[in-house]
Amino acid sequence: MGSVRRVPHCSHWGAYTILVDDGRIVGVEPFADDPSPSPIIHSIGEWANPARRVLRPMVREGWLAKRENSDRRGRGRERFVPVSWEEATALVAGEIGRVAASFGNASIFAGSYGWTNSGRFHHAQSLLRRMLNLAGGYTGHVDTYSTAAGPVILRHALGSDVACNGRSSTLDTIGEHTDTLVVFGAIAPRTAQIESGGIARHEVEGELRRIAARGTRIVLVSPVRDDLPRWMGAEWWPIRPNTDTALMLGLAGEIVAAGRHDRDFLDRCTSGADVFLRYLDGSADGVRKDAAWAAGITGLDAAAIAALARRLVETRSMVTVSWSLQRAHHGEQPFWAALGLAAVTGQIGLPGGGVGYGYASLGGVGTAINLALPPAMSQLRKPIDSFIPVARIADMLLHPGAAFSYEGKVRAYPDIRLVYWAGGNPYHHHQDLNRLAEAWTRPETIIVQDPMFTATAQRADIVLPATTSIERNDLAGNKRTDMILAMAKAIEPLGESRSDFDIFSAIAGELGVGEAFTEGRDEMGWIRHLYETSRKDAAARLGFEMPAFEAFWEAGHARCPVRTEHTYLARFRERPEEHRLNTESGRIVLGSALLAGLGYEDCRAHPAWIEPVEWLGAARDAGQLHLISRQPEGRLHSQLETGAASRAAKRGGREQARLNPADAAALGIADGETVRMWNERGACLATATVSDAVRQGVVVLPTGAWFTPVGNTGLEVAGNPNVLTIDLGTSQFGQGCSAHTCLVRVEPYADNPGDAFEIYQEKLAELTAA
Repeated sequence: MGSVRRVPHCSHWGAYTILVDDGRIVGVEPFADDPSPSPIIHSIGEWANPARRVLRPMVREGWLAKRENSDRRGRGRERFVPVSWEEATALVAGEIGRVAASFGNASIFAGSYGWTNSGRFHHAQSLLRRMLNLAGGYTGHVDTYSTAAGPVILRHALGSDVACNGRSSTLDTIGEHTDTLVVFGAIAPRTAQIESGGIARHEVEGELRRIAARGTRIVLVSPVRDDLPRWMGAEWWPIRPNTDTALMLGLAGEIVAAGRHDRDFLDRCTSGADVFLRYLDGSADGVRKDAAWAAGITGLDAAAIAALARRLVETRSMVTVSWSLQRAHHGEQPFWAALGLAAVTGQIGLPGGGVGYGYASLGGVGTAINLALPPAMSQLRKPIDSFIPVARIADMLLHPGAAFSYEGKVRAYPDIRLVYWAGGNPYHHHQDLNRLAEAWTRPETIIVQDPMFTATAQRADIVLPATTSIERNDLAGNKRTDMILAMAKAIEPLGESRSDFDIFSAIAGELGVGEAFTEGRDEMGWIRHLYETSRKDAAARLGFEMPAFEAFWEAGHARCPVRTEHTYLARFRERPEEHRLNTESGRIVLGSALLAGLGYEDCRAHPAWIEPVEWLGAARDAGQLHLISRQPEGRLHSQLETGAASRAAKRGGREQARLNPADAAALGIADGETVRMWNERGACLATATVSDAVRQGVVVLPTGAWFTPVGNTGLEVAGNPNVLTIDLGTSQFGQGCSAHTCLVRVEPYADNPGDAFEIYQEKLAELTAA
């Protein structure tokens, strides 16, 4: 054994040091200052495993012969032909030029939604967009699969979505001041492992322990008990999925009926409150929104709801809403209704009071707020205005020219001829994958640039092998974390893979925009430039001194200026006329003139309970269960699915489907048994785990299993829940994904199709055989 090198690095799940001996990763050590490091860091050696890597440029055989006239249903079936980098680069540049010249740049879709790399320089999506902006533009997307409906309604009701993206009141103010904490959805260390752009210190668990130690009364409103750690001592209210809005409105209605709403706050700080109050008291529709009404919808106890409503106005109270709640049909409503409830109590802008969004949905949401300018690669000016809401990709491909609405405006889907996907996997994160598979046959050419041979790469025409972050240099950092982190190269690139910057630089050169793309900088030149831009901004704007680049790179990290003990909307509460919000009224919108004019049935002029298209209240029979497809414990989305942490969370080589003992008994399902989960959209296998931590009528199946369909039926054998989820916009206004609105059936499955990992590898071997 030679001399071991210690290489500082960072991923979305934390900072760490990679131990390298003779070009091999021999260990991983967590960042010394991380109080709660994620175990996922120990799986990163899997990136050096060539089994699922793209190792050379490849082109689908049929496309190579016939180009845009090839049989598009050959994607995922025909074998790939290896080509040189020179040929691959020329093919990609040629397709961009052909489509732009023949159909216009709006016919190029640069979706590339994904989390492949926490680095801010080799950020595949940004680099792709930078290149295409120089080449005339592209169709892009707005919002994310994680948050769409929520930010849209908050931009309308609060004038900004910052409350959803890490600028709500910080958790330390809750730990200091909150007497009653009502958690809708989750505040889970499970999701707080992750932070877009990397994280140095996982501080959420420590903040939660301080809240618990204070003796705060905590109510967890969720179908799953472990959406808060057991040691927090929360009361568990096992609500019917997708009915949180009804509970919020019932609580608000009880407060209003008792005359205990804060009329002064509503008058000074909100607009349209009378519209909202008339809805709550039943004047608008003849239905009073109270505890009994909410109990009938949610399955919760009416007396408990009424008692909680009283406590909300008698104590300093905070209502929190996780991101997951807005990933459902009418997902705008729980975010807006929570705002309405907090406004009725009059506690918005008070320390430890009001409403907060997304705590622990990422590791930096709720912790200290980074005041520095985060490093980021410029995408340059966008020359054309063409976009879709992020989750409407299948609609776009299937219905070119069709109208869609977004934030009150009507647009048309472009006619996409070329899809370029860099650093992401829609066959993981999109809903109704069988519908996506049909949509995937419509573009003339699909280019995928990725380190891994994902299901998306298998269904490409041209595949370009990108390096992982451990095979190149980069830096991490974002607006929700308190450090910028060095990501030094640990090992040499596998096979013929190249960095994203090198790939795009070569294509840009073929397109005649190479110099504008690189600006004369190489990898380390750009990393230095991005860091120095952040450092100089911190000094000039905040008087905060960060170390020079050389010292930062040697140390592996640099601290940023932060703010703690932040109370959201405190200044606005004190002087609403001086600190007007960017809304239609300058105040918090509880009754919307815009939405009243639009007349949408699926997003009304005030927060409202609207039945989702699928929910337990409309189930055909007791055999239908509500599927919750939440984030996994041992990986980020579908990344490192074959890593040790991911495999440890599986049973029998498949994802675990957790269900209540009563449901398991009624369906004849034993713990550890293989089950088939199905509805009209598709079917998948999983391993049953019987647990009383899951509400009756609910089944929980994590996302992220690599899409592995088999046979003529397309049965998915790895446990990917997105063969079951519905591909439907949350509303005409927000158009987010509705993944958590999904009914399924579950039954024992006797056949044994084999190990899902082996089946995937066999298929990959067939596609790449020489």
